[in-house]
Amino acid sequence: MLQELFSPSVLHALDLVGIFVFAISGALLAVRKNFDVFGMAVLAEVTALGGGLLRDLIIGAVPPAAFTDLGYFLMPLVATVLVFFLHPEVERIQTGVNVFDAAGLGLFCVTGTVKAYEYGLGLTMSAVLGLATAVGGGVLRDVLANEVPSLLRWDRDLYAVPAIVGATVVALCIRFDTLNALTGGLAALAAFSLRLLALRFHWRAPRAWNRRSAMADDGQ
Repeated sequence: MLQELFSPSVLHALDLVGIFVFAISGALLAVRKNFDVFGMAVLAEVTALGGGLLRDLIIGAVPPAAFTDLGYFLMPLVATVLVFFLHPEVERIQTGVNVFDAAGLGLFCVTGTVKAYEYGLGLTMSAVLGLATAVGGGVLRDVLANEVPSLLRWDRDLYAVPAIVGATVVALCIRFDTLNALTGGLAALAAFSLRLLALRFHWRAPRAWNRRSAMADDGQ
């Protein structure tokens, strides 16, 4: 089904671009945490490949794609080298990095959902794994860096919600037999656009209704 949406060469190229941008975010966090170059490489690899690796292990697609395509493994190392030498310049183009990160989010929530469905999961669980493909690496990155995952923080712009929207659109297209290159691309575009709008207007998920005190923010 993935081959029906994108040609193998196009899909591979898109995967590599998404992996590269996700790896940049992992390496940049390592710099902010004052990690050495090995720590940078680990965070880059985990951020870029963690979501897809988790998906493949759950659906039984073994060995996972991350271990069968050398390009998938090497691309985060390229990102690590770039950030190692040029991290001030990379930080200055953070807006551009965010745009490509949003594009990767849109792509991975679509391809993750489709691949999970191809391996026999139902539509709901396929969409869940589409979400996990898109955001799982970022969660693992934050855990390894001893950070509260951005996915769980109220003071972060919407990230999981755009991926949920994209994965849900794909699942609905599969349900009604309308999934093709156009509708798959529109699903990725929906997630991409929603993420960019969230960054632009600082959209955030609501917190608990009728919270009694702001002191809860400090855990008191």
